[in-house]
Amino acid sequence: MVVLRTGPVTVGGVALGNHLILAAGVLGTTGASLSRMLARGAGGVVTKSIGPQPKDGHAGPCVAVLDNGILNAMGLPNPSREFADELQLLEHKPVIVSIFGGNPGEFAEIAGWFKGKAAGFELNLSCPHAEGYGAAIGVDPALVEECTRVVSALGMPTWVKLTPNVTDITAIGKAAERGGATAIVAINTVKAMRISTSLRRPVLGNRHGGLSGEAIFPVAVRCVYELYEACSIPIIGCGGISTADNVIEMMMAGARAVEIGSAVRRDIGIFESIKNSLYAKKGIAPEEIVGCAHG
Repeated sequence: MVVLRTGPVTVGGVALGNHLILAAGVLGTTGASLSRMLARGAGGVVTKSIGPQPKDGHAGPCVAVLDNGILNAMGLPNPSREFADELQLLEHKPVIVSIFGGNPGEFAEIAGWFKGKAAGFELNLSCPHAEGYGAAIGVDPALVEECTRVVSALGMPTWVKLTPNVTDITAIGKAAERGGATAIVAINTVKAMRISTSLRRPVLGNRHGGLSGEAIFPVAVRCVYELYEACSIPIIGCGGISTADNVIEMMMAGARAVEIGSAVRRDIGIFESIKNSLYAKKGIAPEEIVGCAHG
């Protein structure tokens, strides 16, 4: 397997400890849990998505563990503005605040709460199971561009997380780029559903949700590959990554870094495990493999 040389990593305007980032929604609800993941080898962390007002989320069951993935419909539960208090433990750390809103004005308002308190923002324009938020906005290039523009105008690194549940993800990526995004994160969960044959009803309280985990890794690779050819800003690969070789494959498709989420459920030490296989003093420069599969 290809191994990478250790050294400074900066992606989308954010200085990271390495190429491995904790994805939004996974152990990102408190400053203590975010700090714990940084201490366990994550090069950066993304918080739980924060919205314009507190939300309890959907009624349970909210999560179903499958053979090769996780199905969830959380409904974007969050404490809203009060979350700023959690960031006091993480001053000057590579913490990205994930934010969502129902319109550009709400995105601008929420970003304003956290300006100067984090390393940057990740715009959740891709959650598939929260009515009026996430993918409800993220499928419209004009809205994506405007939401990105009002946040990037604050002068902080602005990452935009895209949904795969569109006909052409590159149109959305280019809209984020026009709006001033400093990086694209691809992808969020894939729309999915399971039904309990014994109960004769959907397994999730919300009926349908989003699929993450190993099952969607090939989908994520394809999206990163297409976005690399269409956009000029950095891409952060996300979706089903669980090994060092997965990281290398994502980078060959065009990613500059990756986010890891579902794999944390099985192994809280996944970041250290991957780091131990991914890096070596005599490894190659990461720049040599980013996008090399396009040659």
